[in-house]
Amino acid sequence: MDILLVAGLWLDGSVWDDVAAELEKLGHRAVPVTLPGQGDGATSATLDDQVAAVLSAVDSAAGEPVVVGHSAACTLAWLAADARPGRLAKVVLIGGFPTSDGKPYADFFEIVDGAMPFPGWGPFEGPDSADLDEQAKQRFAAAAIPVPEGVAGGVVRLTDERRFAVPVVLVCPEFSPAQAKEWIDAGEIPELARAEHLDLVDIDSGHWPMVTRPRELAELLASVADKS
Repeated sequence: MDILLVAGLWLDGSVWDDVAAELEKLGHRAVPVTLPGQGDGATSATLDDQVAAVLSAVDSAAGEPVVVGHSAACTLAWLAADARPGRLAKVVLIGGFPTSDGKPYADFFEIVDGAMPFPGWGPFEGPDSADLDEQAKQRFAAAAIPVPEGVAGGVVRLTDERRFAVPVVLVCPEFSPAQAKEWIDAGEIPELARAEHLDLVDIDSGHWPMVTRPRELAELLASVADKS
């Protein structure tokens, strides 16, 4: 099965290299998606451009793919479910939640010269980065790609309620499934509260399991695909 891998903020498709290699060993075709503005050299990319890149990967996939979004890109995966509800086997969300209709995609940090640079490790102290050593943190920061303002501040538009019928797996790294369930039940994640088929899965990692637990993450994703 094709498994489309969509990275979060500041990352390009290469962050999935180790996961992709493991998925191939497990009999699945891994397809890291290069997002406009995050790895292709474009500085004026918009959220619509990134959505179009994900949908192009969906339309090029064999059969019904699994679409995996990490962190902010959980919203990109969910936008794919909204745009192609009949084409996806499942959506997997890693360490993040879909933004609601009408909200900005990811306006989390300061915009500098038309882009949102990696803000340093201060905002990610604690469980997010506890399993990254100093060398890994330095490599991450050095490779981080400022996210174009047109992406970070783009407004999310969801239009097709058939998205709620697409099965969703929420992978819980720096938070637990129990915490996620509390947030959903409290109405803090309205898109997932309406999902008709939602599974919560734990992984023992920080916010970037593709970096720190690639084999375990690949095995989890392969299991999700095998059950589709």
